[in-house]
Amino acid sequence: MKKIGLIGGMSWESTALYYQHINREVARRRGGLHSAPLQLVSLNFQEIADLQKQGDWARMTEILQTAARQLAHSGAEALLICTNTMHRIAPQVQAVTAVPLLHIADATADAVLAAGLSQVGLLGTRFTMEQAFMRDHLAARGIQCLVPEEPGRAEVHRIIFEELCQGQVLAASRQNLIAQVQQLGEQGAQGVILGCTELTMSLQPGDGGLPGFDTTALHAMAAVNFCLS
Repeated sequence: MKKIGLIGGMSWESTALYYQHINREVARRRGGLHSAPLQLVSLNFQEIADLQKQGDWARMTEILQTAARQLAHSGAEALLICTNTMHRIAPQVQAVTAVPLLHIADATADAVLAAGLSQVGLLGTRFTMEQAFMRDHLAARGIQCLVPEEPGRAEVHRIIFEELCQGQVLAASRQNLIAQVQQLGEQGAQGVILGCTELTMSLQPGDGGLPGFDTTALHAMAAVNFCLS
């Protein structure tokens, strides 16, 4: 098996899901006591979140580049950034190592296209919903993204940072997220991308009546495919 390097801790709640998804799938495919050879650099999310608020993407780039180098030196044969938002700087992280970076939007696009869809809703942090890095990556594959109106974007962002990243899964917030999915469907979305690795803690694919695409699980399966290739 090939060794996978994870840049995680953003938040540790979703990084734990990556670890579970990858190892459970390797065990399912290989049987017995098999688990994945993994190396993890787990960052302090408070530091990253503070830099996000400050808009200091240069410093965040340095931090993730250092993590990528550490994983490459440890023998990792592929890298994953275990968060959607930080894929804003994926090209810069890839630039400092020859180890391939498995992009979360590629794994997501593969699943959306396999389902025969071309227009989907996108839920995530404000950075993911409002900046172009995720939408442009998907558009290059022929997938158009719709996002909630401003009040909806603000509430989804709040739920992610104030609740899910801190391990809180509240029934009222789950209903709010489902309502956002339904509204995206009314706007013409054929499915919805759970474009934050914590959203799967509250939403499940199919909630709100639309096919859902769990980026955490899809990214983890891409890692398994590479690991066992």
